[in-house]
Amino acid sequence: MIFEITNQVRVTDIQQGHKWYEILLNKKPDFIPHDGFVEWEILPGCWLQVAEGTPSEGSGPLRLGVTNIIAERDRLVKELGIENFEIFSREEVSAKWGSFTDPWGNQLGFFEYLDKKEENDRVKTILGI
Repeated sequence: MIFEITNQVRVTDIQQGHKWYEILLNKKPDFIPHDGFVEWEILPGCWLQVAEGTPSEGSGPLRLGVTNIIAERDRLVKELGIENFEIFSREEVSAKWGSFTDPWGNQLGFFEYLDKKEENDRVKTILGI
């Protein structure tokens, strides 16, 4: 039985990575078990680990669901200097999405449900409310 998930990205400078991901996620880390490692619980049982080391090439993107992708893109452009964060959509896809990279080359992104009722239902299911 799978009950939890972690995803790890590596950064060459943990202090800069800690600060950068804190701004990206708009919150302090939930767990710092030792030097060179920081963790955020994005949703119950869903963790993002930032570890000091050599970034992996060609993986990702890790896309995070948001309720307003334009507002989040604008925030990241302003606060983190993100470039090349283009938002895409297709008629047959029920979400819009965009990808970008962190300063270490890790592929990240956001997506937003177009159907707000579906989005609300997903949030309630995921959070157990």
